[in-house]
Amino acid sequence: MRDKQQQANYQQRIQRVFEYIDENLGEDLNLEVLAGQAYFSPYHFHRIFKFMTDMTLNDYVTKRRMEKSAADLLHRDTPVGELAHTYGFADSTSFSKAFKNYFNISPTQFKDQNYQRFSKIGQLDRKNGQDNLTHEKYICTIDKLKKWIQMNATITITNIPSMELAYISSLGVSNLPQAYHNLVQWAISKGLMNDHSKMVTVYHDSFKFTSPEKVRISACILLDEPMAPEGQIGRRTIPEGKYIKSAYTIGVNEFEQAWTGLFVWMNEQGYQMADKEPFEIHHNNFNEHPQKKAIVDFYIPIVG
Repeated sequence: MRDKQQQANYQQRIQRVFEYIDENLGEDLNLEVLAGQAYFSPYHFHRIFKFMTDMTLNDYVTKRRMEKSAADLLHRDTPVGELAHTYGFADSTSFSKAFKNYFNISPTQFKDQNYQRFSKIGQLDRKNGQDNLTHEKYICTIDKLKKWIQMNATITITNIPSMELAYISSLGVSNLPQAYHNLVQWAISKGLMNDHSKMVTVYHDSFKFTSPEKVRISACILLDEPMAPEGQIGRRTIPEGKYIKSAYTIGVNEFEQAWTGLFVWMNEQGYQMADKEPFEIHHNNFNEHPQKKAIVDFYIPIVG
């Protein structure tokens, strides 16, 4: 029992560090600063962070800075100089060097190649042993995605109010079911589960740049009012703002196609992604659907 309580306590502290890093990517995120956020000594924090994430603190901070800057280049066309300032680099030269060390390509080349190399479509193609999509195959893939979206999605542009969530972070897709299990058990114990409860999945990393075993996802439940963190349960707020909303009734094996197609639609329509996180609101348990379908809304935050 004590081990479970200690693990929950550690997870809550690490979640606090994740949030602090996300909110301060342009600041000095050294070991002493982040250990203080977790209320650990630097020595113990370094060991616990490595154990719980399978990454060193420096590697994790670098990953967040590089992948966030790549998303800015891809979805917001942010100038390199602005990215250097936003993500804590002294100048464009040091940022460009770090970017190339991480992605093996310069920020300028990254912008030029855009979907051809780094979109999820391109990533899937490289898994089949090819470095880049041919132009013809790329156009064909895009056309198929657009047709699939037209047939399966109801897309609207909407302004949403802020949403209060209780959550558990999962590092790696394979750990998400356990995170949801723990969250639901907690919600039941608090009398928060009923026929109107909504589960929410928030994506902190992009599958375009992050491997499935490293992507950070939050398993969440929508709350009627704010609550204090408790054990491994954290509190977060989805900010109000303008979003692309896409309503689906799809199989669980179609989520990747649905997200990829929705980002293609966003780019085709000329929208720019805002500096917020995409998320899903789930309206059913797909296991209880006669065709094992998920009734779910996808949200992409946009500028405007």
